[in-house]
Amino acid sequence: MRVIALGAQVLDVLVRPVTAIPEEQQTALVEDIRITAAGTAAGTALTLAKLGARVRTAGAIGTDTSGDILLALLAKAGIDTKLVVRKDNRPTSSSVLPIRPDGARPSLHLLGANPFYTLDDVDWDALAAADHLHLGGPELIGATSAARILQYAKENGVTTSVDLIAPGALGSLDAIAATLPYTDYLLPNDEQVLGFTGSTDLRAGAALLQDAGATVLAITRGAAGTLLVGPDGYRDIPAFAIDVVDTTGCGDAFSAGFIRAVALGRSLRDAAILGNAVAALVAQGLGSDHGDFDLATADAFAAANPTRATDPSESGR
Repeated sequence: MRVIALGAQVLDVLVRPVTAIPEEQQTALVEDIRITAAGTAAGTALTLAKLGARVRTAGAIGTDTSGDILLALLAKAGIDTKLVVRKDNRPTSSSVLPIRPDGARPSLHLLGANPFYTLDDVDWDALAAADHLHLGGPELIGATSAARILQYAKENGVTTSVDLIAPGALGSLDAIAATLPYTDYLLPNDEQVLGFTGSTDLRAGAALLQDAGATVLAITRGAAGTLLVGPDGYRDIPAFAIDVVDTTGCGDAFSAGFIRAVALGRSLRDAAILGNAVAALVAQGLGSDHGDFDLATADAFAAANPTRATDPSESGR
């Protein structure tokens, strides 16, 4: 499977555990600080590589030291970074994540170079040669540019998936509507579905996105699992029961597992199960790159581990 993960490239600095920011110039001791590659393109690329895909990532970063580190981390993970462009006078997107003891992750985020990736930066020949395009964060580069990239992929027989990066509260349907007719698999979280559609009901929001052109939706809901929306209607796929350390990168890991399973010819249900499994593996440690696993390990985890009980009220939210 030859994949291009195009879009958000982020360098994460994670600190755990953080219960409060020290006052004035005081110091608090922590258990762990890590630096990892992340973002809806780079983070998804990390897990796709673990699952056996041949991965190239594309997007915009700065010419700064943070960009050097990000490229080195991606290359170490076996990801081809030749399609990443570097923008003078733009910083590399970065986040500082003070991880709470329960795994929650408030973020201090620098938008950086990500919004400055343009159609002139696209390697169209490389895109046409891929099997799959995963576009992470179309709202960052603009719906018109994102739609053109996805349309070109579809015209060249490349399957497509899209994940969103903006919080639901900052989203709107106009920010992504142009991309949806060229999206085979839309992979948002529940808050994004509600926020981008303005709906208060998850299924109603999913229906609006389908009406706008999205073919299949796999909507992640954290501990509530995944709501799969496709030709056969709605299906709840429960999350695995684990002790959560950090939820950073779990959505990107789900996207990678789902995409890889579909490429292997698995059903949509089984794709969502693999997505949930790799998200659970990542959530048990710190950062988007956590976990020394491959496809066989993830499948074995899914077969051996229990899932959380599903709350019927979650399906209709």
